[in-house]
Amino acid sequence: MSALGNIIWIIFGGLIGSIGWIISGILWSITIIGIPFGKQCFKMANLQLAPFGREVVDTGQTPLGCFGNILWLIFGGLELAIANLLAALFFTITIVGIPFAVQSLKLAKLSLMPFGKEVR
Repeated sequence: MSALGNIIWIIFGGLIGSIGWIISGILWSITIIGIPFGKQCFKMANLQLAPFGREVVDTGQTPLGCFGNILWLIFGGLELAIANLLAALFFTITIVGIPFAVQSLKLAKLSLMPFGKEVR
């Protein structure tokens, strides 16, 4: 079932979102300081491409990861989380869209604070 959900997800915007995250990750990785942020963008691209059958697990927060999450919030994380929450609200209009809303909420959780999280 998750394979079918991922195929439908990719067709209706997952591929475009994933490509956007990859481009963002490449741009962040141009500088040495931006490499950890680029790595988080690649993590988001991976989850954006195929979110069904995966879960976001908290691996613990380090002081450097906490600082990274604060910078992430300032430079776009909050806007990304709000966008994913709005997408989840849009998906819940129909019963068929509820599984997609759950995946949007998963993306919102990761896009809010990606440091110290792992996608399994």
